[in-house]
Amino acid sequence: MREIVFDTETTGLSFSGGDRLVEIGCIEIVNRVPTGNSFHAYLNPDRPMAAEAFAVHGLSDAFLADKGRFADHVDELLAFLEDSPLVAHNASFDFGFLNGELKLCGRAAVDLDRMVDTLAIARARLPGAKHSLDALCSRFGVDRSHRVLHGALLDAQLLAQVYVELMGGRQIGFALVQEEAASAPVSIAPPEVPTVARAPRQFAPSVGEAARHAEFLSTITEPLWTTEPG
Repeated sequence: MREIVFDTETTGLSFSGGDRLVEIGCIEIVNRVPTGNSFHAYLNPDRPMAAEAFAVHGLSDAFLADKGRFADHVDELLAFLEDSPLVAHNASFDFGFLNGELKLCGRAAVDLDRMVDTLAIARARLPGAKHSLDALCSRFGVDRSHRVLHGALLDAQLLAQVYVELMGGRQIGFALVQEEAASAPVSIAPPEVPTVARAPRQFAPSVGEAARHAEFLSTITEPLWTTEPG
């Protein structure tokens, strides 16, 4: 099964309010295993970067000034996506911007049936836990030490690892191994382990310990265990 894990960076939070994509990163996974194939592009949004967005991803107007527009990359992007399911964290946000940019290019929107939202999966499987990408990386032991700022391709790489863990971890590959080995089953008997009888341990206090305990108790005034209910 081929899936695409992707992430986006934007000039702000609202495409309908005039914000645009400035970066998109996609990672290909097959049977939940990264293949090494990816798509990545920085995009000139043709509008100033909001200070709040710059603080998140660090992509400045000067850096993006000589980058291509979304329309310049749309054919390559769609060829990479094909008709695969698209995995994202808080996917409705990324789909909103992706489909908004596609509409501006006169292209068909990506069907929402293809959307796989890891945030929704995490909330269902880990109720009461923190569900940010950083929190999930920490929970599953995914190394994010090099994530100083948000970046679409880096975040997609981290999310791909988190997604595998949310969907059952590395155990998902066991089924493939079992299928290959089904024609030649091997029975392995467990080794015999001798039972060793051990003498019971004694935990009674020594005379000195009992005396020190009694001395300590004598210093307590109005102990709770002698108070009459009242």
